[in-house]
Amino acid sequence: MGGDQAMIAGVGCRRGCLAEDIVALVRAAEAAAGARATRLAAPAAKSGEAGLRGAAAALGLPILWVEHAALAAAQARCVTRSACAERALGVASVAEGCALAAAGEGGRLVLERIASPRATCALAAPALTVPLFCDRPIALPLAGEGSP
Repeated sequence: MGGDQAMIAGVGCRRGCLAEDIVALVRAAEAAAGARATRLAAPAAKSGEAGLRGAAAALGLPILWVEHAALAAAQARCVTRSACAERALGVASVAEGCALAAAGEGGRLVLERIASPRATCALAAPALTVPLFCDRPIALPLAGEGSP
């Protein structure tokens, strides 16, 4: 499943959500996208949730805690809206917002939010970057050189 590209699983959950529920939802998202998550991202306001910490441990993934300002800034790139998320955190989409915020500027949604009764998950990938390196000098033509 998937390649070496980073894949962020943004997760939102209700208070007291079990780690097993989050793990099952992340696995369902991975299956739907045909890619493996390389890290989780969740709202910093939920950092005390044992279910989120337990899911990260069970999945063997680091968890990135997304501050509210970054979550809010990512909302313009989210495609789903949740009245529940708006009431709880003042944002339209927690899972998509966390995934996109953690993926950084230029990150893109790979899988829109999916939901279970107590959690949500979305997948995002950072913008592709190509390292430029060469072990010897290379000559690049100047504009106009060699042009007919």
